[in-house]
Amino acid sequence: MVSLFLFGFLFAFLGFTPPSVLNMTALQIRLSSNQKEFTKFSLGVVLIVFLQVCVSIYVTDYIHKNPAFLAFLEKVGILVLLGLSVYFFRKNTKEKEQIEQNKNTKNVFFKGVILSLLNLFGIPFFCGVTAFLMSFDLMNFDPISIFFYVLGSVIGAFFILYLYGKYAFKIQQKTGKMTQNINLILCCITASFALFTFLKFVV
Repeated sequence: MVSLFLFGFLFAFLGFTPPSVLNMTALQIRLSSNQKEFTKFSLGVVLIVFLQVCVSIYVTDYIHKNPAFLAFLEKVGILVLLGLSVYFFRKNTKEKEQIEQNKNTKNVFFKGVILSLLNLFGIPFFCGVTAFLMSFDLMNFDPISIFFYVLGSVIGAFFILYLYGKYAFKIQQKTGKMTQNINLILCCITASFALFTFLKFVV
């Protein structure tokens, strides 16, 4: 049980560590707002992570037996990522000179929920982790095992977001002007993922 908790924590922590739409948005909210609003956003994110992990456990076999379904999700993901890329580019253009005025923290919880829902890599990622654990007979489907695995995954995702928030200002100091162009960075990240996914179908 403890091992499943640790595996869930470790894989979720590592999976959310690289710069992404979620943690870069969390960084942006912490820099432009306060800890309370940052926590609301993070809770919105991990609520969906909780659902994604639960779903991934039960659909892993289905996805592996029906690769066409995964291909469909990836094609939809291309459109979503391109849409997000355009959104962040336009937002960067409009807010470039208004960084300090960006105090609109309404519905940051739902912003976390929505961005986490749009993260179409979430379920495939956790499906891959679940399949990996199953291949080594480390994962089974009894309720207690599932509980500890899901709990570890949720805490791991929340913890890395917490670290992004805690060290947001230090990250800003070390990266200089980069954090002043977070929306542009998010635009590049989403566009890159869209291109990578598209190339999988044409190469």
